Amino acid sequence: MRILADAHIPFLKGVIEQFGEIEYLPGNMFTKESIKDKDALIVRTVTHFGKEILSGSNVKIICSATIGYDHIDTEYCDANGIRWRTAPGCNANSVEQYITASLLYIAEKYNFNLTDKTIGIVGVGNVGSKVEAACKKLGMRVLLNDPPREINEGSSGFVDIEKIKIEFDFITFHTPLTKTGEYKTLHLADDVFFDEALRKPFILNAARGGVTSNQSLKKAIKSGKISGAVIDCWENEPNIDVELLELVDIATPHIAGYSADGKWTATRMSIENLIEFFNLKVNPNYLEIPNPLEPVIDLHGVLEKNQLSHSVWHTYNPIKESELLKLNPDKFYWFRSKYPLRREYNAYSIVNATNYTMNILKNLSFNV
Repeated sequence: MRILADAHIPFLKGVIEQFGEIEYLPGNMFTKESIKDKDALIVRTVTHFGKEILSGSNVKIICSATIGYDHIDTEYCDANGIRWRTAPGCNANSVEQYITASLLYIAEKYNFNLTDKTIGIVGVGNVGSKVEAACKKLGMRVLLNDPPREINEGSSGFVDIEKIKIEFDFITFHTPLTKTGEYKTLHLADDVFFDEALRKPFILNAARGGVTSNQSLKKAIKSGKISGAVIDCWENEPNIDVELLELVDIATPHIAGYSADGKWTATRMSIENLIEFFNLKVNPNYLEIPNPLEPVIDLHGVLEKNQLSHSVWHTYNPIKESELLKLNPDKFYWFRSKYPLRREYNAYSIVNATNYTMNILKNLSFNV
C-alpha cells in the first residue's frame, strides 16, 4: 500500500510506516502528480480534494484528520468510488478550551461578569455540546440553535435563529460549512443577520470562515452593530482580510482545535479508518502525548475572582497568538503549521483553589 500523508499531522510519523510505503509532504504541496499512484491520503484542510486533483489517480480512500469535510468534494468521491473519512469530535475539548479562554478575556477586557450574560450556540454537535456544557459551568444562560437536531429530536431545548439574534450577548458558531440545501450555513451571519442583532452581541467563529461573512462582520464592527468579535476561522485563508484582522478582539490562525490531545485523537481515528478500510491486521504503537511544562497550577495568593481565568489561561491564552498574527498576517499558514500544540485541562492539576473555584475547575476536567 502506498500512502501520502500531510507532514504537519502530529503523532503520525513512526506509527504508520508498518502499513506500507509512506511519503510525507506539506499539505499545500499535494498535487495531481504527487497523489496519482497513492492508495490512501491522510490529510488536513489545506488542500481541496476534488476532480481537479483526484481524476485519474489510484486513490481509494481519503482520511482527514479533521472534523470538517468541506475540503473534500464528497459528491465527486462518492460518484467515483473514493471513500472519505473524517475524525468527528476529535478536537471538541480543544475548541471548548479556546472559547472558554476567549470568553474570559472578553469579560475582563470589557469589565463584566459572564454570569450576567446570555450566549447563543449555533450548531450543537460534538463541539457545540462541549461549549454548551462549559458555558453552563461558567454560570451563563445558554440557548441552542440546531435545526437538524431540532427536527430529529423535537423543539424542546432549541430556539430559532431569530431568537438568537435578538436576545443574546454572545453568539458562537459551531456548524459545518454547507453551501446549498435546507441547512445552508454559508454566510449565515450576513448583513441582515447583523442588522437584526438587537443586543449588539459579541460574535465568535471557531467553525468555518464562510459561516460569517467577513465583509458583513467588518461593517457590523465599524457601525457598532456588534460589540466585538473573536475570529479563528476566516474566509480566503491564508490570505485573510487584514482590515478585519485589526478590528476584532481576538484573531487566531485557525488553531482553536489545535490541542495535542485533539491532534492525537484525530491521528488515531485516521489510522483506525485506514485499518478498517483495508482490513489490516496490525496493532499500531501510538506515540505518547508529552506532558505540559508546568502541569501544576498553584493558586496560592491569587484572588478568588481571578482564579478561574488564571487557571484556564495557564493552559491556553489566545492573546499572544492574536498579537503575533496581527503583526504578521502574511505568516498565517506558517503560524498554523508551526503551532506548538497545547494540552487540555485534564493534563493539569490545581492546588490552593477556593472551594467555589475548585468546583468549577473540577467540572471543566482539571485535576483537583
